[in-house]
Amino acid sequence: MDKVVILARVSTDKQDYERQLVELREYCSRAGWQIVHEFAAKVSGANQNEERSEITELVNYVESNHIKRVVCLEVSRLGRNTLESLKVIQILNEHKVSLFIKNYGLETLTPDGNVNPVASLITTILLEIAQMERLTIKERMTSGRNQYIAKCREQGIKMGRPASYRKSEAAYREQYAKELSLLRKGISLRNVSALTGTSVNTLRKLLSIIGD
Repeated sequence: MDKVVILARVSTDKQDYERQLVELREYCSRAGWQIVHEFAAKVSGANQNEERSEITELVNYVESNHIKRVVCLEVSRLGRNTLESLKVIQILNEHKVSLFIKNYGLETLTPDGNVNPVASLITTILLEIAQMERLTIKERMTSGRNQYIAKCREQGIKMGRPASYRKSEAAYREQYAKELSLLRKGISLRNVSALTGTSVNTLRKLLSIIGD
């Protein structure tokens, strides 16, 4: 029975990767593959691989445990940054580890361990499409926000929180429990920001809470 690992990812805390895991577990069971580990995270795929703990852990795991196949639902789960995603595929290829993309039935390596040229072409195209969609959504959101701000200004509507608003320390501790835990471990502001998506300015405020 082939041993495989699963990779799942969502971009925000509001999303849930459980659906991906369930679908991939069912597929592996039907294919007769033994799942030996699952890597799942809630982190932006736009981040660099060095800032994504689940990717670095995945690469280290497959190298150390001689895994021959990584299974994901969509190639965009590697990341919507084409270059970073292709780096992951290249590293896996170099270690003779095939990436299986369930939604398209693609294997990046042939049964004899060579690079599958057709899969390479298709995955590159799919990654470019995913990146283009991401940029388009970002542009639409920016445009919509700018139009909304302009409309509010025309109508004399003030935006933002009241000047007197100040979040309590208890609220910070509850909302940013994960960030506080990472900061207490001595992880840098930049890395905590990359892992959690929280701004560096907010993390500086959290540091002051830790110091109190």
